[in-house]
Parts: sequence; structure tokens; C-alpha cells
Amino acid sequence: MRLVKQDIVITLVTIALLIAVTAVSLSLGAVKIPTDRIFHILFGFGTLDSHSEYENLRYILINIRLARIGLGLVVGASLALAGTVYQGILLNPLADPYTLGVSTGAAFGASLAILFGAGQWTFLGIGTIPIAAFAGAITALFVVYSLGRLEGRLHPTTLILAGIIVSTFLSAWISLLKSLHEESISAIVFWIMGSLSGKGWKHLFFILPYFAICCGIIFFYASELDLLALGEVQAQYLGVSVTRVRFILLSAASFITAASVSLTGIIGFVGLVVPHLMRFIVGPKHQRLLFYSFFAGGIMLVVSDTIARTILGQGQELPVGVVTALIGGPFFCLILFTRRKQMGMSS
Repeated sequence: MRLVKQDIVITLVTIALLIAVTAVSLSLGAVKIPTDRIFHILFGFGTLDSHSEYENLRYILINIRLARIGLGLVVGASLALAGTVYQGILLNPLADPYTLGVSTGAAFGASLAILFGAGQWTFLGIGTIPIAAFAGAITALFVVYSLGRLEGRLHPTTLILAGIIVSTFLSAWISLLKSLHEESISAIVFWIMGSLSGKGWKHLFFILPYFAICCGIIFFYASELDLLALGEVQAQYLGVSVTRVRFILLSAASFITAASVSLTGIIGFVGLVVPHLMRFIVGPKHQRLLFYSFFAGGIMLVVSDTIARTILGQGQELPVGVVTALIGGPFFCLILFTRRKQMGMSS
């Protein structure tokens, strides 16, 4: 009964935070929009001075800010879910969505596209760079899985080592590409630092199928995640097909990461900090942990993106990956300090 009451309180707080963050993000920007005008455009309440004002504000709200918020929520939720899965399966508290080299593969694919001037091309309404990044991420994932298999089975330690090897190798190639084509350095660096700038509904629709399918798979295997966190031997004794479940969960987490990174570039710390924070608040049981990490990841990324596009003013933006690092780094240190203090008191 106490757990149910706790879940109700945390859920209500999460919903309130989500609504508040969305409202603030909609109102802030180069053009500040008062709350009453937002309500009028979205729900028909209140009045505006002229039809032209209505059309301009409506375009900004719906086609730019609302689409960007939606994409931020989906990408943040994806990275947080992926981080939760990686930490549970690899039994590594420092694992995040980029442990298996997915992000570096995406960066390499995007760098190639930028280098060859493919940024102006489109396919199905989506720029070539996201598609090249997605292809690079999936290719890197395939290589890591191939290197990480021992005797036909996936082992957490070898997977992490394979991810480090592939990431280091591709990072060297990215550095080589930047040195060979200095004119592309700024575009490559900005992409690698992560940004939601210029993204709209078509990008959100691009990621939604991967998001829906992978989220369904991850939540379906939430109970198995609890058992895998006990260790491979214990999970097998309890009836879990460890190799199959591990492969399915890692594939789902990696695909959802690849789709996210291909659109936004590399956004760090969301998949690392959010699972730790939610584990600290709601406990280690993955059904609850995944649910709350889902929302917390989206909220964190929307807050970070709002700061990134408003802090400089005059329409200038910081890469959102810089903001998540500046927020997530100290926050993660605080979590570790708090946990170490608690462990010291308990001992």
C-alpha cells in the first residue's frame, strides 16, 4: 500500500513537471509568447490582436517549438531507457547508450556525409546526414556484436571491450576526416556535440516507429532485466534464456540509440545520469525504473534544449550536448557522493 501511494505521488509530480517544462519551453525563445496566447493558439482560449499575428505565432508554436519539444521528449526518453538497459545487462553502473560504440558509428557516418557534401540531399523528406548516421550506427553495432561473441554467446565484458575498440578506431577515422577536409570541421564538431536545431515533425515521425517498437520490447522484458541484474548463472537457474534475452534487449536499446543519435548528434549524460537518479528515487525494480526513467529522460533533454536555445539570446544556440554535460556532470558527482555517504553510514 505504501509503494502504491509513493508511485501515485511520484507520477503526479512527474506529470506536473512535464506540463510545466512544456509550457515554459513553448513560451521562451527569440520570440517570447505569453501563456494566454499559447492557450488561444492551442486550445482556442483568449484573443489575439490580428490574424497575421495568429498565423505567425501559430507557426512558431506548432511547427517549430512543439515539434522540437516532442522530439526532445522522445530522444531523451530513448537515451534514458537505453542507459537503464545497458546498466542492467552489462552490470556496469557507468554504462550508457554509447558504451557499445553506437554513437561513434553514427558520428563516423555523419562525418562522411558532411565531408562529401551530402548535407543538402534529402531522402523521403529527411536529410542524408541522419540516414548516413543511422547506417553508421547500425554498422558499428554489428561489428561490436561480432567481436563480442565468444562461443556463440554474448558476454558483457567482451562486449564492452569490443565497444571501446570500435569507438577508438572510428574516432581515429573521424579525426583523420577532419584533418583532410578542414572546411568541414565546424559542421562535424557541431553535429558531434548534439543539437535539436532545425528539427521538425518529419524528424519526429522518422524516429517514432523505432521508438515505439523498441520501447515495447524493453518494457516487455522488464522482469527479465531484474533477473539478469542478479547475474548470468542466477538468471539461468530462474528460467531466463540469458543469451536470447540479452541479445534482444541490447539490440532494442542500441537501435533506439542509433535512431536518436542519427537525428540529434551525440547527447551525453542523459542515459548515464537519469537511470542513476531514478534508481535512487524509486529503487532498482526495472518495471518502475524504466517507467520513470522514460519520463525523466525526456524532461531533462527538453530542459537542456530550452536552456541551449535561450541562454545566449539573439537567436544563437549552444549545442544541447554541452548543456547536458554541464548539468549532468556535477549532478552525477552529487549522486555518487550521496551514495558513498549512505554506504559509509550503513557500514
